[in-house]
Amino acid sequence: MDKNTLVGFVLIGAVIVGFGIYNRPSQEERAQAQHYQDSIRQVVLQKEAEARKQAALAEEAALADTASIFFGSTKGEETFTTLENEFVTLQFTNKGGRISSATLKEYNDQKHQPLVLFDGADAELSFGFDGKTENMRSDRMYFETRNVTDSTVTMRLNASNGGHLDFNYRLLPHSYMVDLTIQATGMQNFFPSSTHNMSIDWKQRARQMEKGFNFEQRYTSLTYKPVDDSFDYLSETSDEKKDIPEALDWVAFKNQYFSCVFMAEQSFLNASLDSKLEQQGSGYMKNYRAEMTTAFDPTGATPTHLQFYFGPNHFKTLLASNDLSFKDKDQELEDLVYLGWPIIRLINRWFTINLFDWLSGLGLSMGIVILLMTIIVKILVLPTTWKSFISSAKMRALKPYVDKISAKYPNPEDALKKQQETMALYREYNVSPMGGCLPMLLQTPVYMALFFFVPNAIEFRQQGFLWTNDLSAYDDLISWDMTLPLLGNHLSLFCLLFSATTVINQIVMMRQQDMGNNPQMAAMKWMMYIMPLMFFFIFNDYASGLSYYYFISGLMSILILWIMRKMTDEKKLLAQLEANKREPSQQKPSGLMAKLEALQKEQERLQKERMKQTQKQHNKKN
Repeated sequence: MDKNTLVGFVLIGAVIVGFGIYNRPSQEERAQAQHYQDSIRQVVLQKEAEARKQAALAEEAALADTASIFFGSTKGEETFTTLENEFVTLQFTNKGGRISSATLKEYNDQKHQPLVLFDGADAELSFGFDGKTENMRSDRMYFETRNVTDSTVTMRLNASNGGHLDFNYRLLPHSYMVDLTIQATGMQNFFPSSTHNMSIDWKQRARQMEKGFNFEQRYTSLTYKPVDDSFDYLSETSDEKKDIPEALDWVAFKNQYFSCVFMAEQSFLNASLDSKLEQQGSGYMKNYRAEMTTAFDPTGATPTHLQFYFGPNHFKTLLASNDLSFKDKDQELEDLVYLGWPIIRLINRWFTINLFDWLSGLGLSMGIVILLMTIIVKILVLPTTWKSFISSAKMRALKPYVDKISAKYPNPEDALKKQQETMALYREYNVSPMGGCLPMLLQTPVYMALFFFVPNAIEFRQQGFLWTNDLSAYDDLISWDMTLPLLGNHLSLFCLLFSATTVINQIVMMRQQDMGNNPQMAAMKWMMYIMPLMFFFIFNDYASGLSYYYFISGLMSILILWIMRKMTDEKKLLAQLEANKREPSQQKPSGLMAKLEALQKEQERLQKERMKQTQKQHNKKN
């Protein structure tokens, strides 16, 4: 930089600084501007406070209106009633006439205390009724507790005209189901003749029940089932609000392993569903809200029939609960246990679950159950594994002939001819280059079935094996205080073992395919090494039971492949191929080979046309 340039930069900087100082407002001007902003902020705050005050006064005036038919029920003392069976303990409050807490007796939280689905301010439920001259919300009223038994309670809202509104609860025996009927008596004059429904506002903050926040969040969602359709759900990983135009059979506030389900015999209508994420460390996963309507008869002739399910996401428990629900509906509550895509779901429903129940019924630890399931699955897919291996072995046996063809056509422009001769060679020896793909493809749904089953099987929850104390969460035998990017604050040992066996498997598979030094396969080789690294970062937060399954499966794959290599003599295999070599008249391609040959011929035709076009253009120029 020369002297003139340096002086120029200094002068420009001086001008900018000087201009800023010159245009800087004085202290008095700054004070006036700050005072103006503070005045505006104060006015806004005052208006907001006044609006809240007016709303509170209006609500208080409405409740204090002595002309209100429910005036006598607007004040009272909150009392609680408990119903329980061998599975669940429910607490009811007379304020709002609702269930205020639900505790599952057979399950524990992370502190080894009976698992509480919700209590206190975690959940709210309000029923709204529109009258001729006033509207009533149940959460603002104090009910009278009546007809209390071990399994039933009636919450009665008395009206000044002698009528009443009853919320009749019944805890079904040997189940997680609760019946609720809402029935009006002597209330006809309160409701207009046009009233045929009531509104429902249901809220709940879903608690964090499991060890791993991120993994549990993937399976925690507001789920709902439209009438005569399959279930759907709001996003697990982001805030979402959705208005549902169709009628719904049920709405579920779902955690990974537990759900609170609200069902209606005459369906829910005009539903508006909202799910918001909670912050990690708050003790909660999601903040749910469901606003909807359902049928209501103000004459009381037809009670409104509703049901709740407060229990585990256990497939057969949910399946049995369908039989306890409304007679004319198949609620399909078992869909709360996600078992994968349709074909995979069928495998899980009719094979995996029954196999698991049989093995776990033997009294074995869950780690041994996973081991035995893996062995059984490997045995079942062994025929396809063998077929895939033999197909690869035949390709390796013919590799010297393929290398000769490659040497015959070294130039890139002869690639099509090289490919044609190679395919003719395979046809001559009755070998399909795709012969190993179909068997591997048939194995995929079976392996994917266990991928979906293990994280959704509540039986693995809080079950220890070797160094992990919970197969449904990550194992953190190696952990530290700080949080590292991508890795978090722990190292899952099962995940590390799974990734290591994957690397070994990939090396064995590359040798099996005999990729050699083909430059076209370089990218695939790198991908085979990168994938296990990606798996490690992804699965480090996953259930240790799933990583353990993949570790065992990978280890067995290596062992099976080693045994198959020992059992196969490639020289004898080549001799067998030579003995079964087809005569030219018999070398008619079929199936996939025929399609590949047709594709090659089409490529050759297109290449010839391009060459003709190029030649014509060259002749025109000359």
